[in-house]
Amino acid sequence: MENPATPKEKRTIKTKSKPSWLRQFNDWFHLWIGIAAGIPVIIISLTGCVLVFESEIGAMLRTKYEVERPAGAHLLPPSVVRAKVLEQLPDMQIRRLWYYGEGKTVRLSPDNSDSLIFANPYTGKVLGMEDHEDIFEFFDEGHRHLWFSREVGSKIVGWSTAIFVVLTITGLVLWWPKNWTIRELKQAFTIKWSAKFKRVNYDLHNVLGFYSMIIALLMSFTGLMMSFRFVNKSVLDLLGGATDRGAEVTAIEAGPTTVPVTMEGKVDLVWKLVTTEIGEFKKDEISIHFPKEDAKWIYACTDMYEGTWRELNFDVNTLALLSNSHAKISEDTPANWMRRSNLSLHVGTFGGLFTKWIFFFASLICGTLPITGFYIWWGKRKKKTGRKVRTSAAG
Repeated sequence: MENPATPKEKRTIKTKSKPSWLRQFNDWFHLWIGIAAGIPVIIISLTGCVLVFESEIGAMLRTKYEVERPAGAHLLPPSVVRAKVLEQLPDMQIRRLWYYGEGKTVRLSPDNSDSLIFANPYTGKVLGMEDHEDIFEFFDEGHRHLWFSREVGSKIVGWSTAIFVVLTITGLVLWWPKNWTIRELKQAFTIKWSAKFKRVNYDLHNVLGFYSMIIALLMSFTGLMMSFRFVNKSVLDLLGGATDRGAEVTAIEAGPTTVPVTMEGKVDLVWKLVTTEIGEFKKDEISIHFPKEDAKWIYACTDMYEGTWRELNFDVNTLALLSNSHAKISEDTPANWMRRSNLSLHVGTFGGLFTKWIFFFASLICGTLPITGFYIWWGKRKKKTGRKVRTSAAG
């Protein structure tokens, strides 16, 4: 017998359309590959949080070596600092010095020791020694190699970073609202703190994951440039190609008219030229090396500002500036700028403390995503198991 109900009285049964194979693959990849890469991502992200503020924390730890600038005193040149330190530590072989500026200590790195020496830049008095293998070295090893050997760990980190890039994109697909209604937009952009933990955890994964996406991709992409040569080369080629520092080295600027005879005098003169004439940013902050016997140039590093720097090489005989030096930041090519600024873009130092805090929280969020994501999967798994048990019991 036919149902006498009118069409208006009939209930429309909605059938849920099956997702496309592309969406199914997206969901599968985000879940299972995300679980597989979860632990490396957690370690890389959380160690990165600490390393973002390495310079600030290091400066705080070095306050015990603070020095006062005597009235009318000036920083001692490298040869004098080295000579005075060697009088106190005669067994050390010292070539590398790092000046942090007026009123701050000078750091010396011996070739025959893992210790770092901190000295008064006005008197040369040794203020203390520290092991180079500090807590930041520990976190850096975890960030770069997961505390494995360099050969094995760097590959795991590199491929885990590449996977994370894809996970970020697949996560965006999962986050994307199906209908851009006010209700769905509110759910996509806000965390419902008053809800149960399961819902809060879901929001922490989706909402915070979305807000940190741009910074996460920037950190990951710059990390890939460090991990894979072909990525680095492709980016630099796209930007016009970086200067080939392996090409023949020639003089690009003439040296001073009068050049000292001794190597100590030459290094001191380079130090003076860089800190008074060549440097543009934080001129009194400089790293300078006494060359080895067979070296062809004297190395100095200046313009260490907001995550970038400028490396300079001077002919060991004429003190002419050589072509294997960095150009001024304002005059450099886009490719060379990218190569020099990659670390700054990776850790967020390009905008000072403001961008550092942004990168810190973004890295922290990235470290929590595998945890909140795993909990979401675990909750759904338990829910499915519970349904099967109830169905079996009912049967």
